[in-house]
Amino acid sequence: MSFFNALIGMGATVMMPIIFFIVGLIFGVKPGKAFKAGMTVGIGFTGINMVVGLLLTSLGPAAMDMATRFGLKLNVVDVGWATGAAIGWSSPLIPFIVVGAILLNLILLLLNLTKILNIDIFNYWLISLVGTLVYDITGSIPMGTAAALLLYLIAFVIGDLTAKPIQAMYKMEGVAFVHATCGIYVPLGIFVNWIIERIPGVNKIDLNPEKITETLGVIGEPITLATVLGAGLGFLAGWPITQVLPLAVNVAAVMILLPRMVGVTVEGVMVIRDAAEARLKKLFPKREFYIGMDTALLIGEPCIIATSLLLIPTALLLAMVLPGNNMLPFTDLASIVFIISMVAPFCKRNMFRIYITGILILALCLYAGTAMGPDYTEAARKANIQITEGQELGNLVSPYNTPAGWAIVEASRLMKVDAPAGTPAPEGK
Repeated sequence: MSFFNALIGMGATVMMPIIFFIVGLIFGVKPGKAFKAGMTVGIGFTGINMVVGLLLTSLGPAAMDMATRFGLKLNVVDVGWATGAAIGWSSPLIPFIVVGAILLNLILLLLNLTKILNIDIFNYWLISLVGTLVYDITGSIPMGTAAALLLYLIAFVIGDLTAKPIQAMYKMEGVAFVHATCGIYVPLGIFVNWIIERIPGVNKIDLNPEKITETLGVIGEPITLATVLGAGLGFLAGWPITQVLPLAVNVAAVMILLPRMVGVTVEGVMVIRDAAEARLKKLFPKREFYIGMDTALLIGEPCIIATSLLLIPTALLLAMVLPGNNMLPFTDLASIVFIISMVAPFCKRNMFRIYITGILILALCLYAGTAMGPDYTEAARKANIQITEGQELGNLVSPYNTPAGWAIVEASRLMKVDAPAGTPAPEGK
């Protein structure tokens, strides 16, 4: 277990090459080719993380200055997905969740209830975080594990249903996304698109990168759009021109570099996907199979990046005006790009529709983060995460903020098990 924890601690950039290498060997890929494919995936993820890191380090100070400028003083601080991952992976439920998740995937495959072989093991922390919150509330390991696997099952259902539209939009054959955060928001995107289609005039608004470029020429190019949005965020932060211009360049760099890093990752993924498909079709000739991957493969789309940049100041504005909200968006602002990634195909790549969906998602995230601030803070404390006195913690982009995750956690309060006198409280490690 200590080896496994050490491996997890090194992050997805180390885990994914190892997982891909092993999966490649299982499906008959020659060791040299499997090694190259695994390393290509690892290099791609490293590049994606570097570019996202550039976005975070560029936007983080701007977001904080915007929050200060807008006078936001809220008690539940968004400390980012990495804290949620630390809580999830340090949970005592992890052995049960990992084994249960793998078995659930195999059972679904054998029963022909899914087409997805999910190898996105690093993101098990998503279901583990929700399971941990349930465990802390109920005091029951079986309930916590069941909650995690229920959320995983929901993510599988959505992953199968969304696979074809996502493959078509992103031009990624044979992949799917079993993601307990991003996937859960797809019904909201479908709902928003359905409503907008029925509003005369509004249904004619069509903002996608190609049409913007076609209409505006070089002004509408993704690189120009990113530069303008980056500069706009700098001015909203109250920065001088000497800080605004570097921010604009960095955001434009993200717009250009992110799709290329995704392309590198996909190159390695396709080698293993093709081998897995060939081997599985020999066993099940009439079935179709997908490889389950991280939604990091989706965030290089220009309509996703541009809309996420618009949603950053929107998140801060919502935090300020929504009655009853007590969550301060901060660290996860750069991660907004992820929560709209699976929504885009169902909003027809229309940035207007994605943006409206994003507003609803962010409102939900803020209210859920506020409501579950005490529970999340307690889970963080048990995971030995440093907490400032009088402050509560949360994640803006997290599975417990989704409709499914929030419902599961709240339902668990009805099933709380009162521990006998003298029974120690559940620990996070």
